[in-house]
Amino acid sequence: MQFQGEKPIFLQLAEQLEDGILSGAYPEGSQVPSITEYAATYKINPATALKGINQLVNAGLLYKKRGIGMFVAEGAQENLRKQRSEAFYHDYVEKMVREAKGLGLTLAQLTDLIRRGFQDVH
Repeated sequence: MQFQGEKPIFLQLAEQLEDGILSGAYPEGSQVPSITEYAATYKINPATALKGINQLVNAGLLYKKRGIGMFVAEGAQENLRKQRSEAFYHDYVEKMVREAKGLGLTLAQLTDLIRRGFQDVH
C-alpha cells in the first residue's frame, strides 16, 4: 500500500480495503488486519488507521467482534459494487453522454465507440 497525493491517508486506507473486498482478497466473513497492524506496517498513526476502518464500519462494510477484530460484513462486496457503479455513472457516464450529445453523436454511434474501447483497451 502506497499513500500519496492530496487525499487524506485514512480515505486511501479505506479505499484500498474496499478494493480488497471487491477483488475477493477479503471475502465476506473474513478478518481484516487490525488497527495496530496497519499502523505498524504502513508507519501511520493508529488514529488515522482507526478513522479509515471506522469509515467502513459506518458504511456497514465491516463489523467488530469484540476482543477479536474487524470482519467483512455479509453483502459488503455487492454493496460496494452498487456504490461504485453509481459513482461511475455520475462521475463518468453522465459527462460522456453530455459530451456525446454536444458532438451530435447518436446513441448507436456512442455505443460503437464504447464497444471499440472495450476491444482496444487492455
